[in-house]
Amino acid sequence: MTPARILIMAGSDSGGGAGIQADIKAVTALGGFAMAAITALTAQNTRGVQDVMGVPTAFIERQMAAVLEDIGADCLKTGMLHDVDVIETVAGALERLAPGTPLVLDPVMVAQSGDRLIREEAVATLRERLLPRATLLTPNAPEAEVLLGERLPDVTALCEAAEALRGLGADAVLVKGGHLAGETVVDVLATAAGTIRLEHPRIATRCDHGTGCTLASAIAEGIGRGLPLEAAVRRGRAYLQRALETATPLGGGHGPVNHGHTVQPFQV
Repeated sequence: MTPARILIMAGSDSGGGAGIQADIKAVTALGGFAMAAITALTAQNTRGVQDVMGVPTAFIERQMAAVLEDIGADCLKTGMLHDVDVIETVAGALERLAPGTPLVLDPVMVAQSGDRLIREEAVATLRERLLPRATLLTPNAPEAEVLLGERLPDVTALCEAAEALRGLGADAVLVKGGHLAGETVVDVLATAAGTIRLEHPRIATRCDHGTGCTLASAIAEGIGRGLPLEAAVRRGRAYLQRALETATPLGGGHGPVNHGHTVQPFQV
């Protein structure tokens, strides 16, 4: 069976816990084939982001074209798109090179450490150019607040936000509630069929760097292999939950999840 081909447009995390590194690990761990168009390089670790260097937009487009014109893609996934020019470049390239291919749009705005990863003026461009193209939009609560310009203090507000974001053009929206207080984490999935709440117990861990990237890529792999949207979301959440439960602390800050929990070590 040919693996699901997932092209990811995202930034590189030198610490390996988030960004394109997390994306590739998650897709691979679930049996897919991950490809990448790097949008930015970051110098970061578990404590935070020390520096960011953007990739020239012409080269971002060259990376996308090289992959899509040869290997193709069953699903697309975006991560860190840090400024207006990068968003316009990715949106234009998708229109030309991959019309109709499903897109999981992860609106990466702030790192786990609190460091901002998108310029203020780029938010409107993301909302106008890529959000209406999304098969699934996956903001956490703070990102949904930025996209909508309003506070989301509780689960009821998350439900309303998911529907409001769908109203901006996305086919479906998964608003993640991990930033809200409580023993139970509630995510809200809004589709054309309605809104459902997905719950799981909160895991007490500092190994939570890259959870958003990991979940979005896991869902993209499920969509790419042909799963119905809700099934892909539930599978992705289950994968991430186990990755959190089995993570080994690394570094002095927010460590990575255990992306490889599905993989048996090779024995010689």
